Amino acid sequence: MTIRNWLFGGIIITALIGLGTWLYHNPASLFLQLFVTILIAGIIFLVIRAFMGRKQGFKESRSYAKAAKFSKKRYEQPRKSAHTIKSSKRPLRRKSSAHLTVIEGKKGKKKDRAIF
Repeated sequence: MTIRNWLFGGIIITALIGLGTWLYHNPASLFLQLFVTILIAGIIFLVIRAFMGRKQGFKESRSYAKAAKFSKKRYEQPRKSAHTIKSSKRPLRRKSSAHLTVIEGKKGKKKDRAIF
């Protein structure tokens, strides 16, 4: 074992002995101290979470809601009523579901080999 492990073990054993004696001599004070510590840590955690979550999550949640609404509109099937007569016209062209853009590059231009 290294000196670091012995040091860490010694600190843990000393802390357990001190906790045991505190529990033996004054248990009410120990539980009160633990309760106050947990309460303060919880309050600090909630305050930090409220401020940090509001700054980061607000834009993300708003963007997500907007995207979900757009997706729902896009994929929503129109309701057909039973009384509607089917028309015999066919659509001229179906729209593609993928919205892709072709980017024209410099296909004809050769690289100048002298630059390398």
